[in-house]
Amino acid sequence: MDVAHPTAGWEQVGERFYRKIQLYTQVFDQDLDLDNYIVAGAPYGGALALYRDEDKLVAFQPTKASKPSIDIYSCAGTLIHSIAWDKGSIKGLGWSEEEKLLVVTADGTVRCYDLKGDFTQFSLGSGADEHSVRSCKFYDHGLVALLANNALVSVTSYDEPRPKLLAPPPDGHVHSWNLIPPAYTLSRSVEVLLSIGQTVYVSDATECEDRFLDIGPFTHIGVSPNGKFASLYTATGKAHVITSDFQTRLSEHDSKSRIPPKYFTWCGNDAVVIAWEDEVHIVGPGGSLARFYYDSGRVHLVSDYDGVRVIANDTCDFLQKVPDVIEEVFRLGTDSPASILLDAVEQLEAQSPKADDDIQLIRAHLVEAVDTCVNAAGHEFNIHWQKQLLKAASFGKSVLDIYNSDDFVDMCETLRVLNAVRFFEVGLPLSYEQYQRLSPSGLIARLLSRHEYLLALKIAGYLRLPTDRIYVHWASAKVRVGTEEDDAICRKIVEKLSGKPGISFEAIARAAYDEGRGRLATELLNHEPRAGRQVPLLLSMEEDEVALDKAIESGDTDLVYVVLHQLKRKLALATFFRVINSRPTATALVEASSRLGNGDGHEDAALLKDLYYQDDRRLDGAAVFVREALRQPDTRTAGDKLTLAAKLLTDNAKENVFELTALKEAATLLRMQEAFDRDLTDSFTGLSVNQTMFKLIRLGYNGKAKKVQSEFKVPEKVTWWIRLQALVAKRDWNEIEDISKARKSPIGWEPFFNQTLLAGNPRLAAVFIPKCTGLEPGRTIEMYEKCGMRVKAAEEAVKIKDAEAWSRLLESAGRGTTDGREIERLGLAVFKK
Repeated sequence: MDVAHPTAGWEQVGERFYRKIQLYTQVFDQDLDLDNYIVAGAPYGGALALYRDEDKLVAFQPTKASKPSIDIYSCAGTLIHSIAWDKGSIKGLGWSEEEKLLVVTADGTVRCYDLKGDFTQFSLGSGADEHSVRSCKFYDHGLVALLANNALVSVTSYDEPRPKLLAPPPDGHVHSWNLIPPAYTLSRSVEVLLSIGQTVYVSDATECEDRFLDIGPFTHIGVSPNGKFASLYTATGKAHVITSDFQTRLSEHDSKSRIPPKYFTWCGNDAVVIAWEDEVHIVGPGGSLARFYYDSGRVHLVSDYDGVRVIANDTCDFLQKVPDVIEEVFRLGTDSPASILLDAVEQLEAQSPKADDDIQLIRAHLVEAVDTCVNAAGHEFNIHWQKQLLKAASFGKSVLDIYNSDDFVDMCETLRVLNAVRFFEVGLPLSYEQYQRLSPSGLIARLLSRHEYLLALKIAGYLRLPTDRIYVHWASAKVRVGTEEDDAICRKIVEKLSGKPGISFEAIARAAYDEGRGRLATELLNHEPRAGRQVPLLLSMEEDEVALDKAIESGDTDLVYVVLHQLKRKLALATFFRVINSRPTATALVEASSRLGNGDGHEDAALLKDLYYQDDRRLDGAAVFVREALRQPDTRTAGDKLTLAAKLLTDNAKENVFELTALKEAATLLRMQEAFDRDLTDSFTGLSVNQTMFKLIRLGYNGKAKKVQSEFKVPEKVTWWIRLQALVAKRDWNEIEDISKARKSPIGWEPFFNQTLLAGNPRLAAVFIPKCTGLEPGRTIEMYEKCGMRVKAAEEAVKIKDAEAWSRLLESAGRGTTDGREIERLGLAVFKK
């Protein structure tokens, strides 16, 4: 079978060539009149959406369904899904880069469909329901709607739609319009080009500017895929190409047609395509022209990044500028090294000695020739010529001593993938450039949306890509549409996915739950190893106790807290306690978080009381009341809290003797302090027993202090300490001196010396030195010295015959001073020089 030469479908447009590649034949049934349909195509060889044009009258056909629908086909004509439509007049039909179908109705409702027919919905707002949508334009991730009052509503993301008004254009009829996506504008805002009157206005988020043209009005406006150029078509049949900033006019072409074209779009970034019913023109730089004719009736155009798909009943073609490497190899008359290398492999297959002559001819450029053949194979759609080019590259690199074959191997893998998805049963006619932009992972996503799981797995394995999302997508589809019993589906999924890395059973379980199969979802979740994924879905499924158990098993405290917080919010308190009481870990965490409170240092006393009451932990419950009492500014309220604490403990009085006694004493102290607050000028509330006695003594109420001592049986030693500190604090030296006359002290006399000395009264402090007993040798010398009494210190030194201390005191006093002479006299009788 003879294979046509690649140049057979080429047409010259100016200095360059354009080619028409037939992708598929017999696409649609002959009784489907495409003239009556609106056709919208997804980018990167994606699906086609067909909807009957509401502006055209169609003869009634009893064999066809009368209810309107949006039908989604592959480029090969395979019906993927049909969406019954009864939601009103459609004013916009387009696709996102992720192959989501966007349907915009007259009232501003936008539905975003996937290929299964599932959708999300939002409203354009901004007066769309009042003024109605006139038409829409779409780009990768957003859209712009033109309302009947000329207002422009922009949506920049379908995932998080936030409709915003653009700067309003002037009043007047909009003859045509188009947009420049944000990725190609300096302002990074979508720019809208509108033909109003003789000129074009450009509107963005902040302003609307007149470009001051005088050759309008324009029935069509096109924007090149890279956003750099704009094309304008006038009612008189002239096509103009200018830069998108409207500064430079590049070319003009007169179609000489008074019939307005159906399509006026770009073929790549170098030529404009004009299509009428059965005739397609490619207009290149300088007005150069190529024509293609179709005998099967109305054609529809779908623009892609590097070309245009032509959709007719019996064919799906791809118009494209011939890639440079293809032209270098196949252009008639070329003598490029790659062309000669291709000829060499053909001579080799014919066993002609001319093959060696060809190799020697391009020996100096052989690496370049091999690289060109490899790249050309990627841009070629015909499998025969792909193989020939790769054979040429293989032959060339076998002659070379050194050549890195990585690009050759990658291209072989890429072509196997592209040929597989271009097959009519799949219907994804990706060009090499589209595949590079879509990426292998993006291609896998498109196959998954078509349920081509086996092919997706083969491609992922071939390209060494992770397969977990393929298995998860398959399993999720299985639980949605599977008709078997839940146990059978679960068993089949687990058997299939067992041992596969990275599988998220949570995603599959969520799909089952969304489908109303709660039992299946629970069973699937048991196979999810990550508790952090199990718990949120279990909570949404109302499986509260299972969620709590899974969180506790994970050992993740934060996850347990999340579950407890949600349970506390949704359950009655008694039910909440009943759930956690059988789970010590949960109880401990609730208790700990309640003790911490809301981070403000105050515990959640009410929750703690209920928790301890439910758990019959009376002592802990009493402790909560005590802590509350300590925080009360009002004595009476604090006393009531202590009474409640005591009441909790009275049932087990024998076991809680100490606690009850302490509570009784605390209540007594509060009553006494309340009386002191009432009778005296200072406040005593909140002080301890010792602090109360200290304050009373300092204020001079010794009798009241003794009453407190007697009531609480404060030990004598403690009382003497409190009294000493209080007297020193108020500098009552007379009282302290009277105490020094006592014969003995329960706490000894050294504390009196120390406290008095620290308070700045060395004279009184010295009075206590002779009363101190049991001191270490030489200690009295230090004590007198601290009081500044060197002579007395010297007497002590002489008394214990400490010559070193005596000498030191003599030196510090000075021999010529009065103290010095006295110290010297004291020591002469004992210490002989």
